[in-house]
Amino acid sequence: MPYLRLEGITKCFGSFIANDNINLSVESGEIHAILGENGAGKTTLMNIISGLYQPDPGKIYLQEKLVKMRSPSEAIKLGIGMLHQHFVLVPQLTVTENIILGTLNGLQINLRQKHLEIAALSQTYGLEIEPTARVGDLPVGVQQRVEILKLLYRQAKLLILDEPTAVLTPREVELLINILRQLAACGHTIMFISHKLQEVIKLCDTVTVLRRGKVVANVSTKETTPQQLATLMVEREIALELHKSPVSLGKVVLSVQNLHVANQQGIVAVRDVSFELHSGEVLGIAGVDGNGQRELADAIAGLQTINQGKIQLNRKSLGYIPEDRQTIGLVLQFSIAQNLILKAFKKFPFCHRFLLQREAIRNHAQSVIQLFDIRAMGADVKVSQLSGGNQQKVVLARELTETPMLIVAMQPTRGLDVGATKAVQQRLLAERDRGAAIVYISTELEEIMAMSDRIAVMYEGEFVAVLDAQRTTVEEIGLLMGGGKR
Repeated sequence: MPYLRLEGITKCFGSFIANDNINLSVESGEIHAILGENGAGKTTLMNIISGLYQPDPGKIYLQEKLVKMRSPSEAIKLGIGMLHQHFVLVPQLTVTENIILGTLNGLQINLRQKHLEIAALSQTYGLEIEPTARVGDLPVGVQQRVEILKLLYRQAKLLILDEPTAVLTPREVELLINILRQLAACGHTIMFISHKLQEVIKLCDTVTVLRRGKVVANVSTKETTPQQLATLMVEREIALELHKSPVSLGKVVLSVQNLHVANQQGIVAVRDVSFELHSGEVLGIAGVDGNGQRELADAIAGLQTINQGKIQLNRKSLGYIPEDRQTIGLVLQFSIAQNLILKAFKKFPFCHRFLLQREAIRNHAQSVIQLFDIRAMGADVKVSQLSGGNQQKVVLARELTETPMLIVAMQPTRGLDVGATKAVQQRLLAERDRGAAIVYISTELEEIMAMSDRIAVMYEGEFVAVLDAQRTTVEEIGLLMGGGKR
């Protein structure tokens, strides 16, 4: 008997059909992956299962009992909990305080007793953690354990995990996989949403593939490959391996000397960083989120004040792909055409005698949309209506059309499906072959390995090592990312 069964789930937003007559069964104790391109309907479906949305037509059965959920709180009462990619934790509170937050009605709380309960729960599931520790002081991988314990404390039997490995080191990923397998062995049912096909094959029992809101495949991981899953997702052949030409170094484009940069709280986030970057070279910067990468990227782009040191570059020839495309990279209520000229709207041919030239702007947009394969109904569509992959292509197109000599790419493929990821990577490698120098910052270690000529590992604001990408290993970089020594 399946633990969860969906029957005819459909969800529309205006005329757009996000989920189209979805039928799905998940067995008790199973780890079940949900795959699909950006915009395929994965998030909408998970929001329906977790009670955030209600289906238009469609039915949800738990252990063959018809259920209706009008909110996430009703879903958790039924044993359904969702772990989001971005943690919902209060850094100033302890592990115990975060876990019990919102579960108690009375004014009297026996914290010592709760500490003991959380300690026992963590030991039961192999989620070793100190209940009295302040969450803000914990590594990202341990914070994720707190999120899982929150769901288990609320007695969730069906766990929905959205991109749970996106911010983890390779070692933390291995630990999480072991934890999830143990949870499944204890009878928990897990739904796993990820773009990392190798992880899906390694961890999951079954895969459901969505395409344009419909289920197009249900397969056992024992009977498929990452290449086959990628083809099912995008309905075309995708080369998963990146083919990179040999490096051909030119002149120095960027020089950074003894750089110190503070974050918004005034705490030094970048410490004594020095390096040079040449034309035709990709310098990958590896590290767990929050180790100074954002401050370094913003300082190079001229968006962050430098406390000490020197940066030498020509910022007129700089393309910057920021970490958050929606809040920093784009104006969501502007059209594609308007976003494409944000850095050049005062220049000819887009502006003449202080007036915007609509025809020139539209012609430029149509040309760029075709060149970068931006999938939209037209240049006047608001970027808020695009999928994440197409939004990123708009940012990429705007930053690259002026052929910059230095490109700073901060998490350029975060949250993108396999097809959009390859499109972004291939476009950046084409810029490298043209002669651009690229700073490529990502928490995805395999991506850093594939894209880079040299790799700088950043830990607590410092470059702890700068390595030849061809002569290092995932294990070595992963150890350095976690604070280990060579």
